[in-house]
Amino acid sequence: MTDTTTAPYGALLLRLALGAMFVAHALLKYFVFTLPGTAKFFASLGLPEFFGYVVFAAELGGGILLIAGVYARAVALALVPILLGATWAHAGNGWVFSAPNGGWEYPLFLTVAALASALIGDGAFALKPTPVLARLSARAS
Repeated sequence: MTDTTTAPYGALLLRLALGAMFVAHALLKYFVFTLPGTAKFFASLGLPEFFGYVVFAAELGGGILLIAGVYARAVALALVPILLGATWAHAGNGWVFSAPNGGWEYPLFLTVAALASALIGDGAFALKPTPVLARLSARAS
């Protein structure tokens, strides 16, 4: 049974935490690793360098949209491929994210959190709920 009184606040907390994580990782790429350094890291994985810039923009923009609650369900779903890519990038480092070069447990957890956020909904204080997903959700109820 879902508690409809507090569920929107749970969704809000999940949305804010996920958004803050994306913004923090984008700023880490910008200020610590630098964007050219991030691009070179992507190249070291066998990916095109420009993916580093795309991921930075998606993390920053997506994180801000999640925090604001603008199309949060769709944004969380759109960010899943980035999280799956991060899981793939860390797969060879072992399970625990504190392992050298980070393990895959944290990005996999964030993937599940983003999927949960997309399924649960925008939550309280969303500036612009996702209309298509909201209609689908309403039909399922």
